[in-house]
Amino acid sequence: MQNQFYAMLSRMKLINRWGLMRNVRSENISEHSLETAMLAHCLSVIRNTYFGGNVNAERCALLGIYHDVTEIITGDLPTPVKYYNPEIRTAYKEVEETAKNKLVSMLPEEMQGEISPLLSPSEDCSAEEKELWRIVKAADKLSALIKCIEERMTGNSDFLSAEKSTADSLCQMHMPEVDYFMENFLPSYDHTLDEQT
Repeated sequence: MQNQFYAMLSRMKLINRWGLMRNVRSENISEHSLETAMLAHCLSVIRNTYFGGNVNAERCALLGIYHDVTEIITGDLPTPVKYYNPEIRTAYKEVEETAKNKLVSMLPEEMQGEISPLLSPSEDCSAEEKELWRIVKAADKLSALIKCIEERMTGNSDFLSAEKSTADSLCQMHMPEVDYFMENFLPSYDHTLDEQT
């Protein structure tokens, strides 16, 4: 089983998101992870530039790249199912941890310590690392919100409720960098290509 880690990661493009929703355009976890990484980097830069932060934007982007890799094994469990009740959420966390350990075991032993922390936060990670994961969580939600906006722009009303709840969830995070992004960057996602250029 050793050394299959990156071959498994290449399967990210095969795992589609939003399984319970009618999608005008499907989205896989590979493209979602790239967008999440770019947004995590952006949020970090916003924090550092406008709000006196000192977070490692490059590390944050790296965490964004890897944040959903366990879904190669688990699939993308729809949010309403994942958060249905505390028991399901706890059980799913255990499944994610098992999937993480399985993926890490596919690396040479000498690389495991370097890669494992990129796949999910550990209980004993530093306060700085926890904050980076919080930024990645916000970027993940922003990516979901952008997907909702894109689907709405095509006339798909299936995502309207998800758009509202995701926007509300982002506001409740009380992160000034998220508020800044939503005020200054998010409106452009409602524009056509001609309007953007």
